[in-house]
Amino acid sequence: MNLENKTAVVTGSASGIGKATAKLLAANGAHVFVADINEQAGAAVASEIKAAGHKAEFLALDVTDVASIARFAEQALKSTGRVDILVNVAGWGRTEPFVKNTPEFWDKLMAINLMGPIRLTRALIQPMYDAGGGKIVNVSSDAGRVGSLGETVYSAAKGGLIAFTKGLAREGARFNVNVNCVCPGPTDTPLMAAVPEKVHEAIVKAIPFRRLGKPEEVAEAILFFSGSGSNFVTGQVLSVSGGLTMVG
Repeated sequence: MNLENKTAVVTGSASGIGKATAKLLAANGAHVFVADINEQAGAAVASEIKAAGHKAEFLALDVTDVASIARFAEQALKSTGRVDILVNVAGWGRTEPFVKNTPEFWDKLMAINLMGPIRLTRALIQPMYDAGGGKIVNVSSDAGRVGSLGETVYSAAKGGLIAFTKGLAREGARFNVNVNCVCPGPTDTPLMAAVPEKVHEAIVKAIPFRRLGKPEEVAEAILFFSGSGSNFVTGQVLSVSGGLTMVG
């Protein structure tokens, strides 16, 4: 994949899927903005990418903060003129029965998993339109496709991100902007590490490959949607779940 002379933003890239994606896009030639609320870890990822001979810089971003999003967009666009590839990875969740959820918990889930990607996309998409093209990849979850026990509102937020992807894909097509969605299944990330061991074992047993996904495997799907190989693909949802959710 040749992403030379392309600029990419990857949110949530201080760890997990975001980090793997930032490293992979940079290795394929893109200038990557490592965007994360964790400034120390995000800066370390950018340094790691640059040490490998690739192009990256860290910019702080809190996807729940409107002012932070505006500031980030201004800095990124001032630096490079436009963003060619936007990958909305940042997400958060916690397993808990719906009846124990608080409204504050719901608000946080929606702010990070749905409204964050919507707001950041709105801040960066017009220059893509003006430039005549771009790629947007939203990282949802298989929870948004089929639901997930103990993650009811998280599932709702991720399902909303899938619907947002499809709606924006229809609007963006006339501007040559592709909008697609990757839905990871259970993946070996810091969020998964917080899952109780008994639940972890049950999840692994349910996956046909009998293992968790690797962040790098999800990043490969994101790379496909970020490059020229997907120029005639838009509004699509790709599950990367080891066969856990074999539904349409």
